Amino acid sequence: MFYWLTDLSDKVSFLNVFRYITFRTGGSIVTALVFVFLFGGPIIDLLRLKQGKGQPIRKDGPQSHLLTKKGTPTMGGLMILSGALVSTLLWANPANLYVWIVLGVTLAFGAIGFYDDYLKVTRQTHAGFAGRTRLLVEAAIAVVAVTALIQLGKAPVATSLVFPFFKDLVINLGWAFVLLGAFVIVGAGNAVNLTDGLDGLAIVPVMIAAGSFGLIAYLAGNAVFAEYLQIRYVAGTGELAVLCGAVIGAGLGFLWFNAPPATIFMGDTGSLSLGGPLGTVAVAIKHEIVLAVVGGLFVLEAVSVIVQVVSFKLTGKRVFKMAPIHHHFEQLGWTEPQIVIRFWIVAVVLALAGLATLKLR
Repeated sequence: MFYWLTDLSDKVSFLNVFRYITFRTGGSIVTALVFVFLFGGPIIDLLRLKQGKGQPIRKDGPQSHLLTKKGTPTMGGLMILSGALVSTLLWANPANLYVWIVLGVTLAFGAIGFYDDYLKVTRQTHAGFAGRTRLLVEAAIAVVAVTALIQLGKAPVATSLVFPFFKDLVINLGWAFVLLGAFVIVGAGNAVNLTDGLDGLAIVPVMIAAGSFGLIAYLAGNAVFAEYLQIRYVAGTGELAVLCGAVIGAGLGFLWFNAPPATIFMGDTGSLSLGGPLGTVAVAIKHEIVLAVVGGLFVLEAVSVIVQVVSFKLTGKRVFKMAPIHHHFEQLGWTEPQIVIRFWIVAVVLALAGLATLKLR
């Protein structure tokens, strides 16, 4: 919306500043942060009133959670979603289709998560939306999003898988790229969902990943920077930096309330609506593999669950004391703050490794 002020820049030269993505990204961060600060408290009070007993705690999880987390309301993702949405609509260029595609995935995945949380809260059980059905709906949304991105991009880059560390290693998958892209989006959404198990554990790595991909999107959407770094130039994707900025701002605001001991959980409403758009941005800017590096913490959490399930079904033995892996460390005696802060450190290191791929080619 503010981008339209540039139409008046010939009369008021100062308004020309709204043309710059960097300025609008900064504005987006601050706006989302202030929004969540202002409305976070009332939203929590409303959710606590509506939910009563709060989010049901799994009885097969760490026993300490039954005492420390019981009664805490969930669906805090509504705070993040509303803050990020308002900020993006205010600061992003409304004519940019990439922004609308990523916003569409964000809202759609958020709606799925909201329905899942609603079922859990109203039934007071950890069993919400049927797993297979949820994955099918997510996959359908992701397929539509990837198809739209392909139509919006330029062939053959739009359907190609680009490998980091190599200048010219690109594989054109054709329309099979739709399946790969959908897998990235759905995988990112559910990986963040699995990571969300301790106070503050998921939101900080999400902000780190959003900051990393906001920077990459800005560079990939700038022909000069893209040529210098020898990455694929994708016209228009620079505007996604504004959306990533909104996620960072909303995430910072949410962390204020989610810091241990949390007064609100993000729930599936938040985790799905944060992971999905991260995957969509990665597909849009042709950095799908880099997402696995920057978001390596989420990958580790998801893989730990897969390994645990496969091992138990095949051998009857568990590899980890409990999955996802952050619960394994809880069982080893690590305190919650130790796990959370150490995982944050891992997320920072992985983000730096992912950003290093921009130059190491």
